[in-house]
Amino acid sequence: MRSNLPPLRALQAFESFGRLASVNGAAQELGVTPGAISQQLKLLEDHLQMQLIMKDGRRASLVPKARSYHLVVSEGFEKLRRAQTLLAQQKSSLDINVSGLPTLLLKWLQPRLHSFEARSEGVSIRLEATHEEPEPAFLDHMFRLTYGKVSNVFPHARALFHDVCFPVCSPEFLKNNPEALEPSKLADLPWVDIDWGPSFTSVPKLGTWLAAQGLPQPTRKPTSIHSLSGSALESVVSGQGIALAQSSFASVDIGLGRLIRISQESIEMPEPYYVCWGAAMLEKEKPREFLNWLLAEAKNVNG
Repeated sequence: MRSNLPPLRALQAFESFGRLASVNGAAQELGVTPGAISQQLKLLEDHLQMQLIMKDGRRASLVPKARSYHLVVSEGFEKLRRAQTLLAQQKSSLDINVSGLPTLLLKWLQPRLHSFEARSEGVSIRLEATHEEPEPAFLDHMFRLTYGKVSNVFPHARALFHDVCFPVCSPEFLKNNPEALEPSKLADLPWVDIDWGPSFTSVPKLGTWLAAQGLPQPTRKPTSIHSLSGSALESVVSGQGIALAQSSFASVDIGLGRLIRISQESIEMPEPYYVCWGAAMLEKEKPREFLNWLLAEAKNVNG
């Protein structure tokens, strides 16, 4: 039975061209001539019986109707690339692979990791910081540290901790703005916002904390808005203003004196952080040890 799928080389040329918006760029990426890319694009158009490319002078681009098709094709190739990465991880000699939200790895896991390495002599660990959730099947070969309900899609998940938030600032900022220690004055001070995007609108902001204390909302726009909590905290460390910080992310910087907690009042994050894994992940001793250590460490958060 003849497959209705287009030739893989033609799809690859189409994906590369659409992403790079250049025949020459696609040719360079795939290691072929521009003529070969044009030939594959024409082959794909013939197979689909529709126009994919339009030319404006010497420039070529996708026709509007082809853009949604390109988006789906790109997602498919991205999964292929991730599958290759997974295969490379499986073939490597590393004992443990951990994928996690960037700030969770940087500010919470990494400062603690030395204690696990000290008790598991010779262990090798790979950390991949990414917001992109892996395919559930990939978790037979890695742990995933993530937040909230997305953990439900993975074969196994355990809550790590339920974080709390409170306002922080830098010692320099507090020196220049001593009124920051008065909660009623916070609404008028410069502040840094954290915005995880439309999927996380329930994540609290400084205004949420102020409202919980019965205080007015900020009277000015934030000095900066960050999609990464870690980036926002670094802005606060540099003296840009106050921010609502998660305890797990700010604790190390508070201990080092880079940040100051300016109120003992806190509010909870809506959902916990989770560690997720696949059925085959715990067949080896080192990953089992890592999971037990991780869960023990999580008990100390906010404790």
